[in-house]
Amino acid sequence: MDVMPLLLLVAGSAAIAAAGRRTPVPPPLLLVAAGLVVSYVPGVPDYALDPHIVLPLILPPLLYTAAVESSYLDLRAQLRPVALLSVGYVLFATLAVGWFVHLLVPALPLTAALVFGAVVAPPDAVAATAVARRVGLPSRITTILQGESLFNDATAITAFRVAVAASVGEGVSWAGGVGEFLLAAIGGAAVGLVLMAPLHWLRTHLRETLLQNTLSLLIPFVAYAVAEQVEASGVIAVVVVALYLGHRAWEVDFATRLQEEAVWKMVAFVLESAVFALIGLQLPVVMGGLGEHEGIASAWYAVVVFVVVVFVRFVWVYPAVWLPWLLSARVRARERRPGWKAPFVISWAGMRGVVSLAIAFSIPVTAEGEDFPHRYLLLFLTFTTVIGTLVVQGLTLPPLIRLLKLPGRDQQAETLAEANAQAQASRVAEERLDELLADERNALPEPLADRLRIVLERRRNAVWERLGQVNPVTGESVDDTYRRLSREMISAERDMFVKLRDGRYIEDEMLRTLLRRLDLEEAAAFRETE
Repeated sequence: MDVMPLLLLVAGSAAIAAAGRRTPVPPPLLLVAAGLVVSYVPGVPDYALDPHIVLPLILPPLLYTAAVESSYLDLRAQLRPVALLSVGYVLFATLAVGWFVHLLVPALPLTAALVFGAVVAPPDAVAATAVARRVGLPSRITTILQGESLFNDATAITAFRVAVAASVGEGVSWAGGVGEFLLAAIGGAAVGLVLMAPLHWLRTHLRETLLQNTLSLLIPFVAYAVAEQVEASGVIAVVVVALYLGHRAWEVDFATRLQEEAVWKMVAFVLESAVFALIGLQLPVVMGGLGEHEGIASAWYAVVVFVVVVFVRFVWVYPAVWLPWLLSARVRARERRPGWKAPFVISWAGMRGVVSLAIAFSIPVTAEGEDFPHRYLLLFLTFTTVIGTLVVQGLTLPPLIRLLKLPGRDQQAETLAEANAQAQASRVAEERLDELLADERNALPEPLADRLRIVLERRRNAVWERLGQVNPVTGESVDDTYRRLSREMISAERDMFVKLRDGRYIEDEMLRTLLRRLDLEEAAAFRETE
């Protein structure tokens, strides 16, 4: 097996993503564009998306990282809009887009068109999360988009399977399709509920940090595989497990949390970068199979389908936002009157991504060995829809948000809430310290006891100082200056340790011990500034 193409993909996409962070263009769009350009460079190998790799090996860790960082409480608070988008919208888009494509391409059977509708129905979890982080959407909209993108893949994959079965003549009825959907959804949730407590117990009882993080890397694959083995939704199983583990992450020891965060940040960065680059690299593969459909007609189909996909989301989102408020007095009592701006942003933020392409590439051949009806045309339309939404909507979403002047996150209010929470926690910690020091078994010299109190006071004051005045010369708060000077001192210590090692006054093993101690101190200072 030649691993060089894989190494080139990972290294190239990581380099482009890193460079993209220094430009105003979102890295996902830069990666897609680079993939499109590189795909026609002579000597570049063909990178065909294999659904047997993307769905079980790439999708689970990406969903896991997104779900672990999501808030279970926020998602529960936004359950209605999340469900209306992740289930209702996906099914509506499957039917609406499929029916329209059937009218647009008369030679395409309705069942095959519904297969395409299911393929392009779900906005992508990776794209939604990446853009939401970049543009700083209001927290409620971000929660809704993230919640939708976590669960909508399960709806789309199930709808796709039902539509494919109907298209290849397996005699699936509407009742059978609904039953399969319920089995996948309920089964996936059940698998997640069964697995989450034992997995969390293992995480909290393993004593080795390396073992805990190895388990963490295996969890999304285990949840997905177990659910798929019983013909349930692996996507839902992964999300349920991840939401639970993220909600209970505080019960895991600090060393595991620190290492786990670093490991998953690296995994997510590599996978997200490679995924967006892969989207652009699919162009030769898709174009190579168009055959009779190549030409002006297919380009016209692509433009019309893109417009329809975008329009259908608006058709669903506005009624989904307004009708519950208009029809339910309970909703009106709980929520403010919806405006038009937030639904517009939610409608425009429906970027498609690698999941749609992976599902499209899994469109089968018939039992006679012939291609699925117009299979390569459907692949081409999926590709152009994904590229169109990522480029057009991804590029215009940030200026659209600025134009609409949506209220962003209230940084002052968030800092005040953080300061109040820290003050309450510090008060409890101080009371506990006094209780412990009152016991003679915990006797400490006064300087060490004072040091504990100073550390506690620094944590309490650090947040309040972000609300106060800053140094007129440097623009720093007092605590920022303190941390900067502390890190300069640590840097000086580190340099001296290295000089002592180079002079053979200390061994490398001792150097690593001393550097780790300094690294932990510097990490603590850095975390406080984030």
